[in-house]
Amino acid sequence: MKLAEHTGATSDRGRTLTVVLCMIVTIIEGYNLIVFGSVVPLLLADPTLGITDSQLGLIGGVVYIGAVLGSLLAPVVAERLGKKATLAAAISIFAVGAAVAGLAVSGGMLGAARLLSGIGVGAALTTAMTIARNNAPQGRASLIVTVTMAGIPLGGVVAALLAIPILPTLGWRAMFFVGSGFAVVILACVLAGRLPRTAQETAGSAWSIRQKLVAVFAGRGAAVATVIAVCAIANMIAWQGLNVWAAQSMIDLGFSLSAALLFTFALTGAAVLGSFATAWAADRSSSAVVSIATGSCTLLGLLGILLLPLSVPTAIVSVALMGIGGHSTMNLVHTTTSGIYPLPARATAMGWSNGTSFIGAFLGPTLGGIAVAGGGAYGIFGAFAIAAAACLAGVIGLFLLDRTATPASFRGPAAGQDSPELDAAPPVAVIT
Repeated sequence: MKLAEHTGATSDRGRTLTVVLCMIVTIIEGYNLIVFGSVVPLLLADPTLGITDSQLGLIGGVVYIGAVLGSLLAPVVAERLGKKATLAAAISIFAVGAAVAGLAVSGGMLGAARLLSGIGVGAALTTAMTIARNNAPQGRASLIVTVTMAGIPLGGVVAALLAIPILPTLGWRAMFFVGSGFAVVILACVLAGRLPRTAQETAGSAWSIRQKLVAVFAGRGAAVATVIAVCAIANMIAWQGLNVWAAQSMIDLGFSLSAALLFTFALTGAAVLGSFATAWAADRSSSAVVSIATGSCTLLGLLGILLLPLSVPTAIVSVALMGIGGHSTMNLVHTTTSGIYPLPARATAMGWSNGTSFIGAFLGPTLGGIAVAGGGAYGIFGAFAIAAAACLAGVIGLFLLDRTATPASFRGPAAGQDSPELDAAPPVAVIT
């Protein structure tokens, strides 16, 4: 099937607006994913819920279990309904989940709501990232993935800023209702908008679900999928664990609260700024190559805390390296995943990389809690250093696989049949 080509400003503008829309979706996802942390003190103090510390940890973690399910299911649903309908359905699910969370009258009800929100967030993130990647201009894949993924931490910033006026006056339920309201607004935009249908989308429809699963999880594809899972899980154990435990660990090492907050700012600030710098480098060389450098940054930062004399300057540099490595490595693994498999299997592969990353996000804070209980601050940084070393080994393996991968390396629709390889800036039609 040959699409009618739309060139010039209209086509470029359509792709740009699509990427912007996907980023706004991820900002709202980030808000609904991270808002839980802002309301924890009020949840524990609410007698109507009767939640204990241990129950709260489980309730906070189930959102990532839901996100794993959503990430893996999204490509299958998109095969049946199309990406626009899947994105709209995913947004609707986390809008309902946020509203139910705001209405929760027990810990069980709140946990079920967070699980539902996670399913929607995981499905929306995978679908939005795939749509954005398919609309990336030639040579800008890493940048587009980074821009889209930047919505997650930006959503966390929005949640933190809104919590300042809302929590003291309206309480914790209002924070979830605000998240649901944001989701309804972006849902209306998605339903009313027109998403480009690129040549990548057409290539994807050429294979059945079974053929895509075979390409990703059989033969050589299975080896690649295993390495991607190692990269994603190990990286997110370290990165998400640091997001939760870094400030408290630095206090345990003898730094003041103000210094610990400074380190937290350095961690997140370096993550966002570093991700754009590494995306720029990746688009000029290779995302697989640059991921080795960023994976090394995470490990070097953790070793700096463990081995260097403690001081504010050395700690800031070490923490900044962790931030650059943790956030950027995941973006680059997603980018490499999107390009290493045959084009028709891209959405399935990205669902896998997203799903396994959420497994790491769930495990990171939990394993961090075990490590800090057994070995204090040095125990937690040591545990995350082991995870970072595993991630570095994984991205080196992914680089080697990426160098030798060709469409014929993977099992396609028929033995020896290559999959279509299309330009990254394709002709577009419109999905209405």
